[in-house]
Amino acid sequence: MAGFLGYRCSVCDTHYGPDEATYTCPKDGGNLDVVLDYDHIRDSVTLNDIETSNDHSIWRYLPLLPVDDPGHIGTVLRAVGWTPLLAPFMLREKLDLPHLWLKDDGRNPTASFKDRASAVVVARAQQVGAEVAITASTGNAGAALAGMAAAVGLPAVILAPKSAPPAKVAQLLIFGAKVFLVDGTYDDAFDLSLQAAQEFGWYCRNTGYNPFTAEGKKTAAFEICEQFSVATNDSDGKRWQVPDAVFVSVGDGNIISGLHKGFKDLKELGWIERLPRLFGVQSTG
Repeated sequence: MAGFLGYRCSVCDTHYGPDEATYTCPKDGGNLDVVLDYDHIRDSVTLNDIETSNDHSIWRYLPLLPVDDPGHIGTVLRAVGWTPLLAPFMLREKLDLPHLWLKDDGRNPTASFKDRASAVVVARAQQVGAEVAITASTGNAGAALAGMAAAVGLPAVILAPKSAPPAKVAQLLIFGAKVFLVDGTYDDAFDLSLQAAQEFGWYCRNTGYNPFTAEGKKTAAFEICEQFSVATNDSDGKRWQVPDAVFVSVGDGNIISGLHKGFKDLKELGWIERLPRLFGVQSTG
């Protein structure tokens, strides 16, 4: 956490110290970006330090994260990330894309990319002494928070619209979360979760609201660069390589912005020479 300087508002560019803001800009409500001390990180850690780490999870990149080591060795919190980069040979041939790679984040403990965000949010919740974590979710984000919170004994409250898939709700309950079904849309659940967090002092994980969610999701960019360099045998120990393009699913935009933040961090540190092109993919309708 020594490299965590604070926040920058994405709207007005105002900078805040680590204790001067929590979720959004106090001036205009703009999203906050976490600001890292790149000089400190560059002076205290090298690519070789990371490449030789025995920690095969997102926590191998702890020097680039704005949280302290969460501890809890042996729990699912320590099993998030370091998902495989796969070479799908038959798909490559069928699509005539000989350099296609797939990053399989379904290997995470609750089977989704959202574990990355929730692991870092739970670590932050521990740092600030939160007694309860809350989020609005239609499924994966809530399951990720419920699972990560359960790993450290942090009570979790999930607000979901009544239209949420029953199997997803069951997963929340299995992890021990308190689940409240809201008579309305996801947006209604989102607004209600913000009110509850403010009223009761709970720590809110909501995507696009809590800046630490993007910090968790950016770890996939770190892994892509490290694993891609190994897979292509193209690393000189000082820089990693990046693919030409990364295609990523887009909901509210937090995943793709988190990946961009990760690639940007590596470029600022001089650990990659360029940024890949990012393509957002969404289902029709």
